[in-house]
Amino acid sequence: MLALNRSAIVVRPRPPFLAWLHVADPTSVSLTLADLSLEPTIYLVPACGTPEEERDCLQAVFRTIFEDQLGGWWRDRTTWPTSRSLGTFTRWFDCQFHSMLLDLTDEPLIEERSN
Repeated sequence: MLALNRSAIVVRPRPPFLAWLHVADPTSVSLTLADLSLEPTIYLVPACGTPEEERDCLQAVFRTIFEDQLGGWWRDRTTWPTSRSLGTFTRWFDCQFHSMLLDLTDEPLIEERSN
């Protein structure tokens, strides 16, 4: 077992995100928050051991996560909210930090870049 020198942020949509998605993509009207939260996205970030470190980390990465979440559901940037501040992000998404990441496989980690 290998402990990773990372923390993880589990990101789940909140009602404002779902409301935006329903307007941006009319075919999504049957989706619920439960549907969107079935497989939340997990982002690895530098190790965070205190609430202050978590706040600083979120401040550094929220824009990337925000755009990844929006683009993962709807690519037309003209429909994206113009205010993508930290305040908007925290209203649109629930974030849970986890600091204990253990790798239980012998398989090597494979790096794949996404854009």
